Amino acid sequence: MNLSNKHRVYFIGIGGIGMSALARYFAANEKHVSGYDKTPTSLTDELQRLDIAIHFEDNMESIDPMYLNKEETLIVYTPAIPNSHRQLNYFRNNGYDVLKRSAVLGLITDQTFCLAVAGTHGKTTTTSILGHLLYECNVNMTAFLGGISENYNSNLIMKGNEVTVVEADEFDRSFLTLNPDYACITSMDADHLDIYGEKEALEDSFKAFGSQVKSNGKLFVRKGLPINGITYGIEEEADYMATNIKIENGIYVFDVQTPHNRIENFKFNLPGRHNLSNALIALAMALEYGCPPLSLARALASYKGVKRRFTYQIKTDQLVFIDDYAHHPEEINAVHEAVREMYPNKRVLAIFQPHLYSRTRDFAEDFAKSLAQFDEVLLLDIYPARELPIDGITSKWLLDQIDNGHKKLIRKSKIISEIQKSEAQVIMTLGAGDIGEEVEHIKEQLSIAS
Repeated sequence: MNLSNKHRVYFIGIGGIGMSALARYFAANEKHVSGYDKTPTSLTDELQRLDIAIHFEDNMESIDPMYLNKEETLIVYTPAIPNSHRQLNYFRNNGYDVLKRSAVLGLITDQTFCLAVAGTHGKTTTTSILGHLLYECNVNMTAFLGGISENYNSNLIMKGNEVTVVEADEFDRSFLTLNPDYACITSMDADHLDIYGEKEALEDSFKAFGSQVKSNGKLFVRKGLPINGITYGIEEEADYMATNIKIENGIYVFDVQTPHNRIENFKFNLPGRHNLSNALIALAMALEYGCPPLSLARALASYKGVKRRFTYQIKTDQLVFIDDYAHHPEEINAVHEAVREMYPNKRVLAIFQPHLYSRTRDFAEDFAKSLAQFDEVLLLDIYPARELPIDGITSKWLLDQIDNGHKKLIRKSKIISEIQKSEAQVIMTLGAGDIGEEVEHIKEQLSIAS
């Protein structure tokens, strides 16, 4: 398909983080853009401020007739949309060009030099770091992010169309639509078992993705993963190594040993060794692309992070409030390690909203162990997202498995009152569901109380 022949793009599920980045991209490239989503959110509000028309009813009457021109209109949908969706079925049954978000990304990136970031954890942060590095090094590029960059207040970083930086999403094997020039794999922990069935099938999918890197391209892999490529690691023998790591005034200072030389004195503002690993692979890919080390050092020092990725909402001597997207046991472990590194002597309260019944079922034992590490745990009901309930899988069932004397199942409406009962000096909200919508209210109430 030639995207230049498509002057109108209609999105079904336009409020998704990946979908909204594509909507911004097409609007910036002077296409007519409109779409549907189930409910208004801050993302749909932002799109509407860009004069992108959005409606929230699944009917054909809500669609501007200009989008019913088959030849000039592209329909883009997200896999989160159910097959019973009326608009989606109308377009499918009436001969429109209907593509998944991942297929559209594939079409866009095929016309560019593509750098793709894959992995069960770390994709969004790594992609945003890499996008920021290339932007600051004046590369003619566009980066599609799975989160909102603090530097740009957007999930799209845009400075031209010669180079693309994308998240390569393993969720429904979406990343197999990509044929990148450079790619990295940050992690391959078991996840999305509702799609893959078993960890081995997930690993096979990552190996298939790695094989799709162009023949003259480069594949980077975290040291220890069972895939051949250029390796990277934190203080371990690898092609790219972060060494001489120190923390000065809450900031990482480190050197990078490359296959060719040693580059000293990088500074990085995000806490946690997992984030340092993300910074290292972004630096490695940017160095291999040809960015000057001095420019990269300046760019990394100015990187502010991604919203809902260890994001400080309140940071005073008396109280710290951090929000994070962590929704997998390994991500919760990484967040816990980071908060203990930064606040070794403070009491930490974690408020966690499980995401998906299937993920809660598949990793219940690991969730229980990761959450038990905090001093106090408040558990919300499971956020279903695309799923129907599974018999017996509830937050109460998960709570009973957490070995912690200070744990409680609560409703969202009780978050503030429960925090006020606690003596914790560090409060964390964790999860990939709608707990993110509560953060601003929590911040306001805690600020008033303090």
